[in-house]
Amino acid sequence: MPLMTGEQYIESIRKLNMQVYMFGKKIDNPVDDPILRPALNSVRMTYDLAQKPEYQDLMTAVSPLTGKRVNRFTHIHQSTEDLVKKVKMQRLLGQKTAACFQRCVGMDAFNAVFSTTYEVDQKYGTGYHENFRKFAAYVQENDLTVDGAMTDPKGDRSKAPHAQDDPDLFLRVVERRPDGVVVCGAKAHQTGIINSHEVIVMPTQSMGPDDRDYAVSFAVPADTPGIYMIVGRQSCDTRKLEGSELDVGNSEFGGVEALTVFDHVFVPNERIFLNGEAEFAGMLVERFAGYHRQSYGGCKVGVGDVLIGAAALAADYNGAAKASHIKDKLIEMTHLNETLYCCGIACSAEGHPTESGNYIIDLLLANVCKQNVTRFPYEIVRLAEDIAGGLVVTAPSEADFRDPKLGPVIDKYLRGVASVSTENRLRVLRLIENLALGTAAVGYRTESMHGAGSPQAQRIMIARQGNLEHKKELAKAIAHIKE
Repeated sequence: MPLMTGEQYIESIRKLNMQVYMFGKKIDNPVDDPILRPALNSVRMTYDLAQKPEYQDLMTAVSPLTGKRVNRFTHIHQSTEDLVKKVKMQRLLGQKTAACFQRCVGMDAFNAVFSTTYEVDQKYGTGYHENFRKFAAYVQENDLTVDGAMTDPKGDRSKAPHAQDDPDLFLRVVERRPDGVVVCGAKAHQTGIINSHEVIVMPTQSMGPDDRDYAVSFAVPADTPGIYMIVGRQSCDTRKLEGSELDVGNSEFGGVEALTVFDHVFVPNERIFLNGEAEFAGMLVERFAGYHRQSYGGCKVGVGDVLIGAAALAADYNGAAKASHIKDKLIEMTHLNETLYCCGIACSAEGHPTESGNYIIDLLLANVCKQNVTRFPYEIVRLAEDIAGGLVVTAPSEADFRDPKLGPVIDKYLRGVASVSTENRLRVLRLIENLALGTAAVGYRTESMHGAGSPQAQRIMIARQGNLEHKKELAKAIAHIKE
């Protein structure tokens, strides 16, 4: 089939029978739920932009599997140019949604599993790579959204998966059958799972021989029996139930996370990509993490563009745009944001082919990119809040603003420059609140810290890939040291 339109995507999700829970209740119609719909709209944007000729080069690519044009979120990277276009696409979507558009995890899982299965097959003669190629072609031909599930709850971090008091704290195989496997466990922080057609499951860390049952990777439809999702709370989420478009800040778009439980889920053999080959768990994790840390050099930058623009508008509306310290703060925000983009582009441009033929980023630079993402967005948010002023967290509600008695009072006392309406001033302040503190914080500030691994995870990889011994040899050569 050709590329789906955004509306076709919405209707395809509506047909799924996913088990979604929120606030202690089963959500029978997640597609039209007012809290969940903005996140679905963000994914829709990945389909809508792919339909526009001006964005075709960024949003689509020609598949090496089918020879047809596919959405780039389902593409297997064929060059450093593909890697660069991925980052540029993510920045564009961040600019268009100011939220998490949720398909990056699946795209990054696609490419990590593609290359890892090839190398597993080379060693063991398994058929995992062919399994994945068929799955990937199916996803591309049907233009599906795929979630990537890596993060296990982990329980006691001092213990290996097999040593946990509760064996389900890492997802595992509980039964091996002639036609497939049965798995139990859960995956936490699942971005966009309720808006996905399929889910790729991967191990969450390096594993030893005793963790064989936990070294499993596979793909299943998101509405497979035994899978259910518990939606995570977000700050200010219930504002979406109040009917106030103004108070939400970003009423059209958003992100969503969920704890996803696998309760005796059957996986057929043709959908298995790793099944007990524990020594390859670390490779899969490292490659996925690298791709996903590259992603943050695009998506967070695009959302940062919106936040910088909102801060500049707030300065205009406050009558402070000409103040030198305001100009300097906007320059600093721009400098930090573009530095993140530089990192995303650099690790892409320095990419190289894997044994399977698809391209992977420079892992050291990808980890440097994400390490900066754990810091710079916090400073960008701090500066935005500084520029916006205290009204960003003390403004009255839209109900008060629309009230016949209170509205004129609010309009009188909360107006900034005379040429700008009080409503427009409140709108930009609510947008800043949303990006800094509200539901979009999941897709920007806090998620910048823990998404794609904690800061320490990147530092471990930087230490591993920094090649200090080579640097020592460089210093010895310059200093004419002979040992």
